[in-house]
Amino acid sequence: MHGVLWHFAWFFASLGGFGLLLLGILDSSFLFMPLGNDLLVVALTANHHDRMLYYAGMASAGSVLGCLVTDYLCRKGGQKGLKENFSGRSYRYVERKIDKNAGPALAAACVLPPPFPFTPFIIVMAAMQYPRWKMMTIVALGRALRFTVEGVLAMIYGRRILAMAKNPVLQCTIIGLVVISLIGSAWSIYNWARRARAGRQAG
Repeated sequence: MHGVLWHFAWFFASLGGFGLLLLGILDSSFLFMPLGNDLLVVALTANHHDRMLYYAGMASAGSVLGCLVTDYLCRKGGQKGLKENFSGRSYRYVERKIDKNAGPALAAACVLPPPFPFTPFIIVMAAMQYPRWKMMTIVALGRALRFTVEGVLAMIYGRRILAMAKNPVLQCTIIGLVVISLIGSAWSIYNWARRARAGRQAG
């Protein structure tokens, strides 16, 4: 498992900015990978300080593109499809936040790290027909702030962070998170496929 994860991380890291773009698209659409892009921004910036803004920009762009995919798929189903396929505590929590103040709630979701939900905000807001341009503007600005701050911290503490990443306990923790993420990703893909198939049959 450790070797597989190392090759997985190496693949995205070897692509540099395009790896951040690709991982951002996947993370904001189908792939559930908490802190994946954050760690990659730190790792790449720690080795190339002069590319920090480029890395932050590519990670932000990937997140926006991934959100566009999610928005497109969820907006058509509306609230009816949302309640059928996305019920539970997370839905009610996000819905309450959006009812109170959608913009600031999404901005906080863009900046704050897990376990604060992000993708559920995009799903619910798209289903509730929140203006797409407003949503994407908030995502772009929020993600840019988050990744830029991480990039600055990586320039200062990046080497220490990478050294800490070699700790066996931390590595086991990361492996556990990745395993949970893969299970969550598989479940997300299954649900998307099931909804798409149901939509075709209904049509």
